[in-house]
Amino acid sequence: MDTTSRPHLFGLLAGLLLAAGIAFASLVLARAWVHIHESQVIGVTGSARKNVRSDLVIWRSRFAVEDESLGGANEKLKAALVVVEGFLRAKAVKEFELLPVQIREITARGKNDDDEVVTKRIGYQFTQGIEVRSADVENTPRLSREAAQLLGEGVALVSEGTQFLYTKAGQAKVEMMADATKDARTRAEQIASQGSRKVESLRSARMGVVQVNPLYSTATSWEGNNDTSSLEKTITVTVSAEFGLK
Repeated sequence: MDTTSRPHLFGLLAGLLLAAGIAFASLVLARAWVHIHESQVIGVTGSARKNVRSDLVIWRSRFAVEDESLGGANEKLKAALVVVEGFLRAKAVKEFELLPVQIREITARGKNDDDEVVTKRIGYQFTQGIEVRSADVENTPRLSREAAQLLGEGVALVSEGTQFLYTKAGQAKVEMMADATKDARTRAEQIASQGSRKVESLRSARMGVVQVNPLYSTATSWEGNNDTSSLEKTITVTVSAEFGLK
């Protein structure tokens, strides 16, 4: 090989290596720019609140009868049930459910002929549970107070509590998610404007736990609250969202 061509060859190789290096560096810089560009996001939490009125009330109660025999207790249960059903009809309660009857032996401790302490069965107790479900959220809760009038007829109808439910909560949550996402975007825009930035499209969104509380309550829990004690309620929905910035 002509020795005079070697410098030219070395120069060509050096040029190729330099070009390759520049191309590689450009590729690295491009990838880094894309990474930096894509990492320019802002994460915020938006919320939406809605006051609602319960549209379903559940009232549970029970009464009990006792007798020395099963047959006698059963007859007393039937008689008491007639009284209770008459009371409910008089209060315009058209539908109610009779829960399974609970039967318990009544026992007492005594002594036998050998003067030993023994447990003897002295009778039976039958307990009848009743459940009323109604859209009349105003009048149904009054049953727990008005049931006291049955004492005059020999029946102690004991209230076991009243629950207030909002049956459209599922639909409300879906609608409120959109409002919470809009609130998140508004917050993101307010924050971004302080740095002379603008908010682009939504990157991701995740719904938080739903809080159903008594009206105006702001109580929260990790599992989410589901109040059944109050007629008027407040539903709160949160959405954690990420938006791109430019």
